[in-house]
Amino acid sequence: MGEIKGVVFDLGGVVIDWNPMHLYSKVFEGDDVKAANFLATICTAEWNGRQDAGRDLMAATAERVAQYPEWAREIRAYYGRWIEMIGGAIPGTTELMRALKVAGLDLFALSNWHCETFSRVRHAYPAFDLFNEIVLSGEHGVTKPDARLFAIALGCIPIPRENLFFVDDRTENIEGAAKAGLAGVVFTDADTLRRDLLARGVKLLPQP
Repeated sequence: MGEIKGVVFDLGGVVIDWNPMHLYSKVFEGDDVKAANFLATICTAEWNGRQDAGRDLMAATAERVAQYPEWAREIRAYYGRWIEMIGGAIPGTTELMRALKVAGLDLFALSNWHCETFSRVRHAYPAFDLFNEIVLSGEHGVTKPDARLFAIALGCIPIPRENLFFVDDRTENIEGAAKAGLAGVVFTDADTLRRDLLARGVKLLPQP
């Protein structure tokens, strides 16, 4: 890859702490084993992923309630109390994003996220205002790591892919980006990402 001129961030797990367990620990009154089992078998990541591709939330909920009527209350909580899945900003990421902007880089977001739920937090976190462009899977009917979403995102970003760097917390998405010619790294924490960017020649001011 060439000189990094822009960084493309995933949102959940990189910029914002989104985790259904934040909600379902409360729904199941602190029984995290029951909460995890519910999320593994009823309101699964695969099921939520279909909504991330733009499926109507009310229709998805109604379908799942019809399938598992004994879990109706818990299922309806998924999108009805969705905001409780947000744990806040990921420590250090917003500060690193600001440092990248000061260094002259452009920032972009590429996230598997339903447009309706994203609208509930769009103006709640300063990090979102730092992006030049936000590309959501829910707007385009396809999710990462599908090559089509990477092609859409690259078409929205006015920087050649060889000058972009992609950050995501899921290995399969980094692998999908690589197939699209977009170099990247799996996110673990902001300090590690800062070191990764410095190692790739990004000139950041020293941390205070």
